[in-house]
Amino acid sequence: MTATQKFTQGFRVFATDISQGFFEITHNGFALLGLAVMFAVITISARPEIRQAGEVRLMEWLQERQTALTGLATDMDAIDRATATNPQSLPKQQAAVAYWLSKKYNIAPEPLSALVAEAYETGARTKLDPTLILAIMAIESGFNPFAQSPVGAQGLMQVMTKIHTDKYQNFGGKLAAFDPVTNLRVGVKVLQECISRAGSLEGGLKYYVGAANLEDDGGYSAKVLAEHHRLQLVASGRAVPLLAPQTIPVHAPQAEPVAPETVASLFNS
Repeated sequence: MTATQKFTQGFRVFATDISQGFFEITHNGFALLGLAVMFAVITISARPEIRQAGEVRLMEWLQERQTALTGLATDMDAIDRATATNPQSLPKQQAAVAYWLSKKYNIAPEPLSALVAEAYETGARTKLDPTLILAIMAIESGFNPFAQSPVGAQGLMQVMTKIHTDKYQNFGGKLAAFDPVTNLRVGVKVLQECISRAGSLEGGLKYYVGAANLEDDGGYSAKVLAEHHRLQLVASGRAVPLLAPQTIPVHAPQAEPVAPETVASLFNS
């Protein structure tokens, strides 16, 4: 055997040994990785709290990365707090009312759709016409959930929060007056009481606006009933022209024309 042949054979043996060693190392490495993964899976399966903690930490890390990239703090619960509904998901009658009010009062149709849906649901539960509830919101606040009158009436339905604080207890307190759905529900409760005490819708509206003992309610009842009639026509499928929004009423300071003890008897539950 020549020297060249010996060198070639030696090189082949060396290469074979290296390859075999590399295979064994790699094989053992994959085996160790597989064992580690299997152990992790078994641990996570047996300890769900570890899995939950890992998921929470991963989500936090992803949110931190998203905030770093966009410069905006991530809040995945924001959509749950938004009072909004796709108007196309509403029944035809409700969608027509939502779109009409949206155009007239320059309010986005999505939040209006949520209010329309709530008005119909609350109306069915309280036996009040939902278009009446919406008409009161329109005249009282123009669908501004943060509106406040000079005498302290607040929110969509302009409820006198200080007088009706007890009605907000089931919603977490008086600050719920600025939650649109809560204000709507409390306002409807107050309206029910006013109509019951007055014995008629027109009389109940006078109580509601704080003009129960006054000869004139400043045209409030007429404005509400006129808007109510227009909304009934819209709900029935009729084409109703968009008139200019009505002037938002200023609630009468009840303490002047009515004695304080009388006011308490009228409005407290």
